[in-house]
Amino acid sequence: MTNTECSELGVSPRFTPEELSQFDQDGYLVARGLLPSELITAMRQLTLQHLEQGIGPVEYEAETHYPGAPESLDSVGGRTIRRLKQAHSRGSVFTEWMLRPELLGRLQQLLGPSVVCPLAHHNCIMSKQPRFSSETGWHQDIRYWSFQRPQLISVWIALGPERIENGCLQVIPGSHRMTYEKSCFDQDLFFRSDLPANQSVLAARQFVELDPGDVLFFHCLTLHAATKNFSDQTKYAAVFTFRPADNPPRPGTRSSASPELLLPAGV
Repeated sequence: MTNTECSELGVSPRFTPEELSQFDQDGYLVARGLLPSELITAMRQLTLQHLEQGIGPVEYEAETHYPGAPESLDSVGGRTIRRLKQAHSRGSVFTEWMLRPELLGRLQQLLGPSVVCPLAHHNCIMSKQPRFSSETGWHQDIRYWSFQRPQLISVWIALGPERIENGCLQVIPGSHRMTYEKSCFDQDLFFRSDLPANQSVLAARQFVELDPGDVLFFHCLTLHAATKNFSDQTKYAAVFTFRPADNPPRPGTRSSASPELLLPAGV
């Protein structure tokens, strides 16, 4: 799709100056209705097919060991699929999405003219199912990533409604600008909700409710979390990560172990 076609559909290929200022201040921003309906449908159909057929690689809820997850793969609900890994390789619809000006233009505003998609991190479809979903503690995406500097953007695509009752993301505005003592995090690098010193930070939490086609952009240092799904419907979302070309992964780390996609410039 060209910039002209975006304009005809009422979709801007860029953030406004006010939106960029908000992202810089808060560390996250929602672009409403950014994903066209045909792509939402295609991504959902692919997701449902791969979940039904159990097409790997996948991550099961029991493998997360998060609060509320089944204790083992052999326990009831243990093989509930939480994540379809390697989403990009599952269908061309994801490549089509990454090449659209309304995404590329915004990423270039946030990261610079040359944007890369690391396939080692995120690159997945999230499936939060009602009966056996687990809680995700407060964390920064950068916690297990290894790059030259913490300058990456996660892009969360709502493939259905995301509400408080079905475990939408929660974020801490401005947390990407804060500095923390090591003691603020546990051994797994989750931000400790039991620590009195952290309560003033957590009190600022915001729930990010989304409609299908809404896209959440957030900084890799932004603290975020999610509850389990308390509704009776499964929640679906796709998430990818992007970096500027001059922020490569550190050699010999998990971040450098998978291929990357260099997205076209000049949008």
